[in-house]
Amino acid sequence: VYRGSVKDFQGFDANQDAEALYNAMKGFGSDKEAILDLITSRSNRQRVEICQAYKSLYGKDLIADLKYELTGKFERLIVSLMRPPAYGDAKEIKDAISGVGTDEKCLIEILASRTNQEIHDLVAAYKDAYERDLEADIVGDTSGHFKKMLVVLLQGAREEDDVVSEDLVEQDAKDLLEAGELKWGTDEAQFIYILGRRSRQHLRLVFDEYLKIAGKPIERSIRGELSGDFEKLMLAVVKCIRSKAEYFAERLYKAMKGLGTRDNTLIRIMVSRSEIDMLDIREVFRTKYEKSLYNMIKEDTSGEYKKALLKLCGGDDDAAGEFFPEAAQVAYRMWELSAVKVELQGTVQPAGDFNDDGDAQVLRKAMKGLGTDEGAIIEVVTKRSNAQRQQILKAYKAHYGRDLMADLKSELSGSLAKLILGLMLTPPQYDAKQLRKAVEGAGTDESVLIEIMATRNNQEIRAINQAYQEAYHKSLEDDLSSDTSGHFKRILVSLALGNRDEGPENLTQAQEDAKKLADVSSNDSSDSLETRFLSILCTRSYPHLRRVFQEFIKMTNHDVEHTIKKRMSGDVRDAFVAIVRSVKNKPAFFADKLYKSMKGAGTDERTLTRIMISRSEIDLFNIRGEFIDLFDKSLHHMIEKDTSGDYRKALLALCGGED
Repeated sequence: VYRGSVKDFQGFDANQDAEALYNAMKGFGSDKEAILDLITSRSNRQRVEICQAYKSLYGKDLIADLKYELTGKFERLIVSLMRPPAYGDAKEIKDAISGVGTDEKCLIEILASRTNQEIHDLVAAYKDAYERDLEADIVGDTSGHFKKMLVVLLQGAREEDDVVSEDLVEQDAKDLLEAGELKWGTDEAQFIYILGRRSRQHLRLVFDEYLKIAGKPIERSIRGELSGDFEKLMLAVVKCIRSKAEYFAERLYKAMKGLGTRDNTLIRIMVSRSEIDMLDIREVFRTKYEKSLYNMIKEDTSGEYKKALLKLCGGDDDAAGEFFPEAAQVAYRMWELSAVKVELQGTVQPAGDFNDDGDAQVLRKAMKGLGTDEGAIIEVVTKRSNAQRQQILKAYKAHYGRDLMADLKSELSGSLAKLILGLMLTPPQYDAKQLRKAVEGAGTDESVLIEIMATRNNQEIRAINQAYQEAYHKSLEDDLSSDTSGHFKRILVSLALGNRDEGPENLTQAQEDAKKLADVSSNDSSDSLETRFLSILCTRSYPHLRRVFQEFIKMTNHDVEHTIKKRMSGDVRDAFVAIVRSVKNKPAFFADKLYKSMKGAGTDERTLTRIMISRSEIDLFNIRGEFIDLFDKSLHHMIEKDTSGDYRKALLALCGGED
């Protein structure tokens, strides 16, 4: 099935188009609208014919005339569209290695993503256009393992056999593990050989097997074992093996997010993928970033340049609401990866040389007399497990006849006080307190209710219920019922029972559940829609729900999260999405919340504090890994940049390291 956004123009006449372009450029000024309308609605093959017809009719070079008449980014985009794909890639690489410095990102993008045939065509086009050997030019402009991997990719010799040997898959996964994680130093040659030569189908299975035996995705190991441009190249290769559409969607997003636009990257991808997989890229973009590629281009560019890019994009998925197979494939792969058992690990461990009485004395000394030694308090509280902190509370009372919590409250202030006091509560007490704050007073903080209730297991929920009753002398269920309403209330009450199934998946039941969710049509009443989702999402076990979501994708070609967002709204939608994301990958769910708490102007310190406290002994180490995978920056770095003073010092201690 053709997945490009630009197709052959019906009724094409090269001479007629050449004449139209000549008329658009003759005289004073040029008709840019006519030029962009014509060129963006013709396929590359047709544009090449127009160039030939233009030369035959007028004895002039069309590309030279376009360069003369147009300017800036618009000129670069239109001229890029006129070149055959291989010559376009050749020009991009020539520009990347010419002059002072090298555009390594351009080299990585092109050589990591092209097929064997596209690489062969590129090498030939480079030779034809510049009378130079591409491999020799790249070798002369790069170095080290980065150079070696580029040379391997330039051979265009990746295996293309779809028949996969299970034994070889297991061996390659084991070899990669032994070349990196299990080796003192790194055997880069092994990474180059396997990632540079094996077929796409084979490598996808190798990556799945690697996750099983290493307990982490291959991308995380590459980040830990490799560095610099070599690391970036190998990550790009892995991403393209998994899904080229997802790789290019990410590149496009990064080209436009934040201040300024990386126009060269934007132009190169929009031109090179317009007749290959632009529809897939669009849909993955919409699914992954919750906005359409069309709208992001519209917001980030202007003038004829914007109009031409939007023509190449081919449509607005925010308006269409469609969901194509490539996005479903990406979603399905994510569900499969999430089903692999990965060991959860906190960043705060019990202190080995723990002495509760000694710690109580350190804390008393830190708060005695004039001033407070915040550093000493942070050192003790953040380096002890919660169970050890409870012992310190008792030792402090026994030794000094004083309440440690009251003393800390009196000596500390602001964000640091909230963080330290939160760490001194037991996890159920802390969650109960956060829930109480969310429902008391004017207004309700639904996001806190959703975060806690959607992510805690049965045992944690029951402990929270008990802590809530002891602290506030009323039941959590009663407070949730009185402070919320409708389907949202029903969801929270169901979760508050702590009664979720805990058994393994049941394939037959999962298929029935998926069918039940998929059978909900837009004609059904709203009540039936929410009730069906509630009866499954709030009661089935996590392993079973993962299977339900996979079966749902098989049945509908839709991801269940996409369906929820399309059919529901408000707090009900947010609650169901939180449950789905928690089932899929809980550390990634919290990584996303942490990122949103710090990105942009200002910091949501309540969310930041709450997650750092509640996950520090459960899965904060895993959250760190997901954070850097998702956002290409470490949690440690973002905390360091976004907070200050003793609050920052305590958060970084909980974070437990720089990735």
